[in-house]
Amino acid sequence: MGIRIEKIDLPGIGMRHDLVTESGRRLSVVSYRDGERNLGIFDVDDPDACRDSIPITEDEAEALADVLGTSVTLSRLTRLSADTEGLYTEQLELATDSPFINRPLGDTKTRTRTHVSIVAIVRDKKVIPSPTPAEILRPGDVIVAVGTRDGLDAAGRLMANGPD
Repeated sequence: MGIRIEKIDLPGIGMRHDLVTESGRRLSVVSYRDGERNLGIFDVDDPDACRDSIPITEDEAEALADVLGTSVTLSRLTRLSADTEGLYTEQLELATDSPFINRPLGDTKTRTRTHVSIVAIVRDKKVIPSPTPAEILRPGDVIVAVGTRDGLDAAGRLMANGPD
């Protein structure tokens, strides 16, 4: 079964998007015209009966999207690496004494020096996908990199010690 999302217009109220899971469970997001949102969880035995409705703020909706997006992105990268011989994904935590702290990502020249691609930065549980060279690196950033084993080892050394 593919992913099924149903869009339901709620005249005078807003819009409801339902996700029907593989197991047949129904989750919904009701977006009201005034910008408010509710998450709905439907009854297993009666898919038309909402079992629980949870109001969420815009910040909470964004945080939930970030959490789901982060986990999906990282699991897809991991799965890609597992399916491709010689290609690895690694998360490199930027140490507080890295020479690149508070400097732009482009200063690392990671791709040129190691042939590794930086595909994301995870900062405070939020993902920065496809970071630009201008992205400033911060202590505790987790750099998501893709490359060969040798390249990733070199990228780890580069981030920790700077260029040789």
